Amino acid sequence: MCTAITYSCGDHYFGRNLDLDHSYNETVTVTPRKFPFAFRRAAAMYQHYAMVGMAFVAGGYPLYYDATNEKGLSMAGLNFPGNADYKAEQDGCDNIAPFEFIPWLLGQCADLREARQLLARIQLINLPFSAQLPLAPLHWLIADQSGSIVVEPLPEGLKIYENPVGVLTNNPPFDYQLFHLNNYMQLSREQPRNSFAQGLELQPYCLGMGAMGLPGDLSSASRFVRAAFTKLNSVSGTSESESVSQFFHILGSVAQQRGCARAGDGRYEITVYSSCCNMDKGVYYYTTYENSQISAVDMRKENLDGEALVSYPLVTGQRFHFQN
Repeated sequence: MCTAITYSCGDHYFGRNLDLDHSYNETVTVTPRKFPFAFRRAAAMYQHYAMVGMAFVAGGYPLYYDATNEKGLSMAGLNFPGNADYKAEQDGCDNIAPFEFIPWLLGQCADLREARQLLARIQLINLPFSAQLPLAPLHWLIADQSGSIVVEPLPEGLKIYENPVGVLTNNPPFDYQLFHLNNYMQLSREQPRNSFAQGLELQPYCLGMGAMGLPGDLSSASRFVRAAFTKLNSVSGTSESESVSQFFHILGSVAQQRGCARAGDGRYEITVYSSCCNMDKGVYYYTTYENSQISAVDMRKENLDGEALVSYPLVTGQRFHFQN
């Protein structure tokens, strides 16, 4: 289970929680403009936009979970089991394997307008990276500084949805998740007014009662509602520190704690990492389950005209600041 969000407060931000029962030793990875991207059924790219994100690097190839390119276009893949349907190759289409989708799109597109043009001719094909790394069933949140869309490979074809809330979780499909918000239209950041019955004097007894009924469980449908409510009612200052801190607080409202969601065989789903990328500056911030201190990698401090990947292992151990 995962949650991805966008956020604007002065600058623009994109990030996600990765919720799994294990880690693949992923790293924050910068791909410079001249890294040669080979694609299984499409022409290689030897010149493209630079990008930064979280990736598992396999055989020298960055398998991105989420990434932002130097123009600010951002993308994250989230688990979509039982619904994701990858197709056979088709003539006249750009046949792209799902594990190639993020670098293929972010490498060529500067914004959502250009992304929509490429998406009109793409075919996400049933082709795994290797026998050891089978295809993950995914759908994607794609965003730039102006808004976001959701891309879902369904049995009836590729669906592209406008996303007015800038949030994505897992199942069910996005159109249902968005419609489901109708069941919570009564929620408010304000204190509730008594409409229970005439003549019965009822008063709120603490702050936050306007949000009574906000789902608190860990299901993807409930996390969608909770993340949308938290994000859309969020208020922060415009400094980088305030904005990034607020972003992680929003993600914290839907984080997974070890022990609450059993994955079987003594394994439990946790929020392996949380990320927040400044789409305007190319700075990738993250925390991990064992380290709540925010770490950062600045894409623009690397040689973006280079040819080699630059990867930074995650800082995973908790760090304490002693004041005495």
